[in-house]
Amino acid sequence: MATMTSFSTSVMRAPYSTADAPSMADSLPGINFSFDELRDCMVKFTARFDDFIEKGRKRILAERNQFRINVAELEEDQRMKKKDIEILTLQSNAHAQTVAKEAQELSEMHIAINTLTVQLDDRAAARDQLKQQIAETKKAIAQQHKAQQEYARYLDGQQRFNIHELDFWHDYLCLRINGAGVEDQLKFVFTHVDGRDPEREAWFELGMRKKEYEVLHCKPKLEGEKVADCVEKLNETRDLGPFLKGMRELFVSALK
Repeated sequence: MATMTSFSTSVMRAPYSTADAPSMADSLPGINFSFDELRDCMVKFTARFDDFIEKGRKRILAERNQFRINVAELEEDQRMKKKDIEILTLQSNAHAQTVAKEAQELSEMHIAINTLTVQLDDRAAARDQLKQQIAETKKAIAQQHKAQQEYARYLDGQQRFNIHELDFWHDYLCLRINGAGVEDQLKFVFTHVDGRDPEREAWFELGMRKKEYEVLHCKPKLEGEKVADCVEKLNETRDLGPFLKGMRELFVSALK
């Protein structure tokens, strides 16, 4: 500061006259160092520099501590988020298993429903079949009942001739009538149909269960076409006399 003051004073000093003009050396600033002031400045600078360094060190230390705190907080957040992710993963897996189980149960329910539907359809078809069978059975019963009524009327009409006809068939045709062991079925037995053995028997069974008569069995065996012709005439006329006579003639012809 003293140097600057001396230099300013010398600069602002009034110019000399030509005769009194100083030399070049006199015009140079004077050298006046104040070591105490310089030392004070250096001490103050050092103190300020040390303060700056201390403040900088404290600031860096504080920032480093804050950085560590921030890193710790981030690590904690990361740990918590990882834990949350694990929980969510477990929940997601549990949900997926639940969904898969529900889908399997739904599939099993659909299979059960389809099975029940098929069973219901089968039972409906069986019910319809039973209804059809019942209707057919009722129809057959009605036909049988009608045939029985017609046969009963025929028997009522022929009742006054039965005794004489049976005697006539027995004496003239050598015929006896037996039960066949089955309802609505009679067995007609002929003798004297074989000239070599008069006691040999020939028989046939006549079924009356249906509306029309039918020959079920015969022994000895006869030609089916000829038997069918005799039965057809019987069903047309409802007269047993000509039918029995025709059957006897078939047996006689078969045993010749």
